[in-house]
Amino acid sequence: MPIIRPKLSRRAFITGIGGAVVALPFLESLLPRGKEARAAAERPRFAVFVRQANGVAQADGDEPERFWPSALGPVTYESLTTTDSDRAVAELADFADKLLMVRGTRFAFPGNGCGHSGGGNQCLTAAKVSDMPSGNLSLAMGESVDNRIATALNPASNPDPLTLYSGRMAGYINEVLSYRGPKDLRAADRNPWSVYTKMVGINQLPEEIAARITARRMSVNDLVREQMQSLMSSPDLSMADRDRLQIHFDAIRDVEVELLCELPGADELAAMEAQQDYSGADELMQTITKMQMNLIALAFACDYTRAATLQIGDGNDSTQYTIDGEKLPRYHQISHRIYSDGSEGDPIPDAQGKHHVIDREHAKMFRHLLERLSMYTTDEGTLLDDSVAIWCNDLGAGVSHTYKNVPWVCAGSCGGFLKTGQYIDAGNVTHNKFHNTILSAVGLTNGQGEYVDDFGDPELEPGVIPEMIA
Repeated sequence: MPIIRPKLSRRAFITGIGGAVVALPFLESLLPRGKEARAAAERPRFAVFVRQANGVAQADGDEPERFWPSALGPVTYESLTTTDSDRAVAELADFADKLLMVRGTRFAFPGNGCGHSGGGNQCLTAAKVSDMPSGNLSLAMGESVDNRIATALNPASNPDPLTLYSGRMAGYINEVLSYRGPKDLRAADRNPWSVYTKMVGINQLPEEIAARITARRMSVNDLVREQMQSLMSSPDLSMADRDRLQIHFDAIRDVEVELLCELPGADELAAMEAQQDYSGADELMQTITKMQMNLIALAFACDYTRAATLQIGDGNDSTQYTIDGEKLPRYHQISHRIYSDGSEGDPIPDAQGKHHVIDREHAKMFRHLLERLSMYTTDEGTLLDDSVAIWCNDLGAGVSHTYKNVPWVCAGSCGGFLKTGQYIDAGNVTHNKFHNTILSAVGLTNGQGEYVDDFGDPELEPGVIPEMIA
């Protein structure tokens, strides 16, 4: 049976018709025999950053707190469903013991003519904002944290992080998150089918076979069915591993069904977006967001990449959300509290309440990612336990466009490194320390073999956030 097992990775593959290569999920039965050999096998850690725009409805100036829990300290299902049920993070109650919420970090550098662009430049880089270009065209002067992880931990055959996007690109500010280096912004992939075909290798298959898969006359699973059956019947495979394989293959089929039945092709999607108004594109965006999240979970389960980003909406996201049957004004205008993208306009009734409702909607989408990561099991828990999923923002709050108290909501302990079930205040530190902690959690070290302390601009104070570490 053609199973390829790299010596120092949990990743294994099966090869089928047309040279199709399908990566397998974690299988305990395929680990090396013996305690020393098993200990030597690398246990990968993963990080995904899901970015929301326009800040959150937290305490800021005269505005009340509607985002964070009411008190620092332990976070429980009971606290999120009773005392803090009116807070946005209450939507994550089912994962309370997996959460690490971090307030009290700030972006160190000013924007250059546009608060949204400057925040997006710094969010995952902790780097300065470019002098030229400036304004809404400004760029980060350093690499992003997802790039650092992927460069260090991904296989040489796939050195890039998974960089995804959902929503309209209106042209004022589009992608903001992933940087290879100074002013080197990585384009995000908006088309889930394109992402999927790259991951499973359909785009490398003979044209006839690829066409049959695209037309739903064949699944990727069909290409490796004989190898799958042989592996499933192996006496060396435990019942738990058989269950993991079945979940994995079902997930592949589910992704194909979702993509092919609910979304048009890439050309049709682009043409439709070019002709439709905000309403049509916005209604599709939340579906694409969940599909992209499904692909992130599948990519981690296959060890396709160790890092991913998902940007929801463009730089000053003007999505019109429809929530509980109500179509809201443009999100960016809600964050300004007026019917304007500038500083003057008629007030939006209960704009802070509408912002809170959108925060909860983002929390629900983030919860979908956590559910998907939890679907995959390992010998020690779930894929979520091997990962850290991070819900982040490129502003602290919308009205002030503040770079202070930028929210970070983490889920997953990254193999026990992070202290979960907690809500902490980092003490108004620059957010490079947050990223240093995440880089250390996935297994990276500095030049002395200790926690990473040098991410971001070299002028920033080095170090981690000790309160995040278990």
